[in-house]
Amino acid sequence: MISKENNFAFIDSQNLNLGIRAQGWELDFARFRVYLKDKHYISKAFLFIGYVKGNVDAELVLHAMIHINDFDQALIVTGDGDFHCLVEYLLEQKKLLALMVPNRKKYSGLLKRKYFLPYTRFVADIRNKVQKKRKTPMRTKPHQGTLSVRDNSSISPPKIMSIALSTSKQ
Repeated sequence: MISKENNFAFIDSQNLNLGIRAQGWELDFARFRVYLKDKHYISKAFLFIGYVKGNVDAELVLHAMIHINDFDQALIVTGDGDFHCLVEYLLEQKKLLALMVPNRKKYSGLLKRKYFLPYTRFVADIRNKVQKKRKTPMRTKPHQGTLSVRDNSSISPPKIMSIALSTSKQ
């Protein structure tokens, strides 16, 4: 069955990576992307990478707003309270699919508000589906989909990259 849903994910990669590692395991980003596509019908995922926290936050919020008319609903992956206004706005607009928190024990109280709780998911709950395996066998099939990288280093140093992963054919 092919879903006609068009959902986007906006991922705070530093918060995701640090939150997972603090729990003693490592995320397999390729498996995570497949999970998002299969479970939440994510057609495009934006992974925000950077070394200056504020710039990554601004980039994620900006891209969510730039694309708000391009998606049905958004899944936000973070435990950072700086995104509570974005999550709240998406909820008010009926555009929030889910808030996926990397670390159940360490996330902002701003994201623990009672009206966010029905939308809150925890990455640890899907650990068995997205954890990096110690020894990965060689791939027999090539990866299908597209990967585009947007390098904003000329605009705002240090180097910050937004990565859009898409499995739709273009």
